[in-house]
Amino acid sequence: MTGAGGSGRLGPRLARSKLAKAVGAAALLVPLAASAWSATRGSVATVSRPATRRSAASVSSPAATRAVVARQTHDVAGGDSPPGFWYGTDSFTMPVTGSGPYTEPVIGGNYGRYVGMAGNWAHWQGCGGKVVWSTTNAGQAAANLTSYHRGVGVAAYWFMAGPGVDPSYNGTVAEAQAWGQQQAARALADLNAAVNYPVVWMDVELPGNAPDFTPAPDNGWNNVYTSPCSGQVKTPHIAPAIDRGVIDGFASYLTAHSSDKPGVYSAPPAWTAIFGTGSASKIPGLYEWTYTANTSSLTHHPAAWCLKSTPTCAHFFGGQHSSDGTALMWQWSGGGGTSNGVGDFDQIDGARTP
Repeated sequence: MTGAGGSGRLGPRLARSKLAKAVGAAALLVPLAASAWSATRGSVATVSRPATRRSAASVSSPAATRAVVARQTHDVAGGDSPPGFWYGTDSFTMPVTGSGPYTEPVIGGNYGRYVGMAGNWAHWQGCGGKVVWSTTNAGQAAANLTSYHRGVGVAAYWFMAGPGVDPSYNGTVAEAQAWGQQQAARALADLNAAVNYPVVWMDVELPGNAPDFTPAPDNGWNNVYTSPCSGQVKTPHIAPAIDRGVIDGFASYLTAHSSDKPGVYSAPPAWTAIFGTGSASKIPGLYEWTYTANTSSLTHHPAAWCLKSTPTCAHFFGGQHSSDGTALMWQWSGGGGTSNGVGDFDQIDGARTP
């Protein structure tokens, strides 16, 4: 969901590395309250604010790509398996190969998706946080979808801020929800014109010391800071219910102001470190993109939700499992702050595209 990785997204995900080691994995998201949501990253990195959807499309028409998603076929090239699943990458630019159709770096198979950072809360708040978007990879993923009917195209994530870096933090769920709504509004305004995938991912993680991306090692999920950009802890605890309010606010605003669906990128250890194991941690109906920490090997490739000939499989969070229809993506290498020397590799269940 960070370059969007400590948990798993920052290129060779430098930003996520330190926190992931501290927590076991950095996470991205938090659940929606049932009442608010009933059904609810190589090559040279491109680091810049992406053109927004409000500007001319730089890769392809979102309407056209959405139409292709609706009628896409699930043909499978060597590597991608079983039918309906696709390989992909996210955040920093990856060395995608071919000239169309394009193939996944290093391991081969169809290049089925790119996910870039729509925006970063720290950049939004004037703290200097980078925004990571690869125009090259987005163009390749879009071309595979529109020209060859392979993959799911281009998606986006918002590098989320917890309540602890809200300038108006007052310890109430209502204010946390309002903070989430403000972030959703900004995310929608910043969505790149190339984005066609109908889920906007909330990147809820504990990136550790990642000054290029955030001044707060926990992004404000576990500690209250003296100001958004200070990096100075004021209060060393935030209740899970307050954290949850941010997620609920983001999700409710997104669904009320767009046709996009809210999703979350995280992993069980990081998720629990933020939301605990009680009711605030449960997210039935919310779309998920999980990651596996400390997976640096590219020798074994995924088939569905497990790496072939290994016991390593995807584990989802917030009460969800790989068998659930809301389990959409898995960052199977490059997550948890562990570099494989190339970048972030993802597995996508295209058949479950909402």
